[in-house]
Amino acid sequence: MCPPGCLHSICETATRRGLLKAGFTLGLGAAAVTALPSVRPAEAAAPISFTDTVDLSHALYEGFPTFSGEKWFTVEHLVTFAKDKVNLNRWTIVEHSGTHMDAPIHFSADGMTADLIPIHDLIVPVAVINIAARAADNADTALTPDDIKAWEAKNGPLPEGCCVVMNSGWHKLVGDPKFSGRDDQKRNHTPGFHVEAAQFLISERKVKGIGVDTLSLDTGLNSGGAFPVHYEWLGSGRWGAECLANLDAIPESGARLFLGIPKVKGATGGPTRAIALL
Repeated sequence: MCPPGCLHSICETATRRGLLKAGFTLGLGAAAVTALPSVRPAEAAAPISFTDTVDLSHALYEGFPTFSGEKWFTVEHLVTFAKDKVNLNRWTIVEHSGTHMDAPIHFSADGMTADLIPIHDLIVPVAVINIAARAADNADTALTPDDIKAWEAKNGPLPEGCCVVMNSGWHKLVGDPKFSGRDDQKRNHTPGFHVEAAQFLISERKVKGIGVDTLSLDTGLNSGGAFPVHYEWLGSGRWGAECLANLDAIPESGARLFLGIPKVKGATGGPTRAIALL
């Protein structure tokens, strides 16, 4: 339900086709500067324009894969329309289920919780680095500093404040056992970031987030307890995004990423509606 004057009333008078045809502009003006003093005025004054959107989120459902193999999301139908003329469900969920964000506190003693991440850090340029061909031959491969440098040789320097996303092709495997890559010895064989890539981005580039289309920022083999990328990256005060979808539908450069995460006090992360603005 939506009170008079809210976004719902705007949507009733403007179709999505009309918005996209005209080109929708998200203005970050003087009010944003007041609310977010860390943003430089020149940045805040520049509008973000886009003409199309791509959903980078998987639909979450009971039994969605997890790297541990445990069930992290369940739905209970508390009230049904057939019986009560109302539909109402109860969710039981582990924060890091489905397409989701990792906040710095997830792998640090006193890092920022998800609700405290500034909103201007959740709308950022996105650089997509495709290692799908290599990952198809080797599920244990990792995105390295050389992959980052190769992307820059083709596309120019990484945009300041961007999110660097690994496209391993795993976003197309949800529902296939290969997605979790769990073998008979309970080891996961899935691509991820190499810790040296995380260290390179921290020390040599100005990057706010990293993202993957797999279950972990780390390779699957490093997700059994070591988690070097998680500790390095989240420990530096930056965020991560996992289980991103539809990465083949967005360009390597030029798009922006919007992360819509529930604002739960003290959250270590949470299911996220990830949207690319083209």
